[in-house]
Amino acid sequence: MGLFSLTQELAIDLGTANTLVIHNNKVVVDEPSIVAINLHNNNTEAIGTQARQMQGRTHDGIKVIRPLKDGVIADFTATELMLKGMIRKVFPKNKLFAPSLKMVICIPSGSTNVEIRAVRDSAEHAGGREVYLIHEPMAAAMGAGLDVVAPEGHMIIDIGGGTTEIACISLGGIVCSESINVAGDVFTEDILNYMRQRHGVKVGERTAEDIKIAIGSALTQLDDEPDDYVITGPDIVTSLPKTVTLSYGEIAQALEKSLIKVDAAVMKVLEMMPPELYSDIYKTGVYLAGGGALIRGLAKRLSDKCRIPFVVADDPLRAVARGAGLALKNVERLPFLMR
Repeated sequence: MGLFSLTQELAIDLGTANTLVIHNNKVVVDEPSIVAINLHNNNTEAIGTQARQMQGRTHDGIKVIRPLKDGVIADFTATELMLKGMIRKVFPKNKLFAPSLKMVICIPSGSTNVEIRAVRDSAEHAGGREVYLIHEPMAAAMGAGLDVVAPEGHMIIDIGGGTTEIACISLGGIVCSESINVAGDVFTEDILNYMRQRHGVKVGERTAEDIKIAIGSALTQLDDEPDDYVITGPDIVTSLPKTVTLSYGEIAQALEKSLIKVDAAVMKVLEMMPPELYSDIYKTGVYLAGGGALIRGLAKRLSDKCRIPFVVADDPLRAVARGAGLALKNVERLPFLMR
């Protein structure tokens, strides 16, 4: 009867910047959350990395879309097409039967009922038969190796592409949390604006993202200094080529305005927290996950401001996906999963 056992299990971290899919305890898809659509026939031209390569280089017949904004679905049709494309990478079409899919999908902790419904509908249209939802901070905490059902406090900060999720977790539930729309995309926008205002150079979103990855910093003084980064772009006034050498200190200044908002959100959660959980967190520290956790000096900046240890989780980019994978294996035992 093994031939007819067609239920397959997938854990999906549906992120604003990247989508990760876990199947059989392995990350089988790790691609940017981007889809390219042919406007003549509404077919999918490319998804993920291929679609990202088309960004800023398309003609009138192709539109490149990032279907998620601020952690939630902004374009329902494009999300559905992207999910179907990602699932097709796991299960190619030449199989004899289309599998019945059991999914666990991550959602931001501040999602409204309408936004939750949009995620569920997209997953069902993409082939999901059993769809479970888990809040991103809970998945990030599980992926960071924390015991979320224990009677002790854990604090997690998940800095993704669209949102920064800060949560205090105890006994399998979120005790207090804060979600702000300041995350990777806003940091990229800050760099774009800085290049325009300070250096008079026009750069695209991809270049700004590359700058952030290469020399993104939360402090103007680092022990382990990255090399300067050189870019060439058109001068805003003359449109002639202009080469600029950037240091990590400059990028720290560009990001300062947004990082202050992250600092304030962290302090707000610490203020809301019950004293017993606060003492737990003082002992165990606060864990950072998501792509934003890779910004140099961020953990030290927050530690200095809050006087609490901050720790970057192992492989922070995949912490949420790992947590969703663990939830998938323990669907029956975890009361916080939503059907």
